[in-house]
Amino acid sequence: MFSFFMYVQLIFHMKHLRIFYFLLLPLLSLSSCSPNPRHKTLAIQGFGSIKQELLDTLRVNLSKIYEFEKVIVLPHKPLPQSAFVRIKSPRYRADTLIRYLKLDKPNGVDYVIGLTNQDISTTKREPSGAIKKPVARYQDWGIFGLGYRPGPSSIVSTYRIQKVSNTLFMDRLKKIAMHEVGHNLGLKHCPSDEKCVMRDAAESIRTIDQVCLKLCNSCQNQIK
Repeated sequence: MFSFFMYVQLIFHMKHLRIFYFLLLPLLSLSSCSPNPRHKTLAIQGFGSIKQELLDTLRVNLSKIYEFEKVIVLPHKPLPQSAFVRIKSPRYRADTLIRYLKLDKPNGVDYVIGLTNQDISTTKREPSGAIKKPVARYQDWGIFGLGYRPGPSSIVSTYRIQKVSNTLFMDRLKKIAMHEVGHNLGLKHCPSDEKCVMRDAAESIRTIDQVCLKLCNSCQNQIK
């Protein structure tokens, strides 16, 4: 016979089971959303006339640095005309491009980074959401790259870094690509290490030249 004592025991165990479940659920969620790139696939999408050798270089470099399970190079595509603007000069909107890459991402690919030799831009905003002043300057602001944080896609342009020696050009390209993929993996701008590749460029190519092609220990630990 089901006694009152057995009933109390059942309620006690059910209560603790619910507590265990709600304690376990966040841990399961964190595990399933882990940014650890060792279990992820990255695709590199070349746009337009970008050189194949640059795509291959990024494939080797990003694979080595982030230790993705797989890094692949996708067939070239033309830049989507939906991203083209002529506000101050002919450019492609970076925010439109990363949205395009997100929606066009192949099955089985976790992250995708686009590479173009065309100028790209975005609207630079204050923390409040207002366009940074002067508006005429920042409404269509030319940039090196842009990526979701966190998110599945990013875009890098060689347009603003190419009029230098090949050695410096390749160094800049690798750093910018690594920076944007870092954002995809959830990394913020690094506030503590001036040599970390996740440092905010602060509107200057000199910042990119000063950082190292690596993450600081703090940033590295966030994606392990």
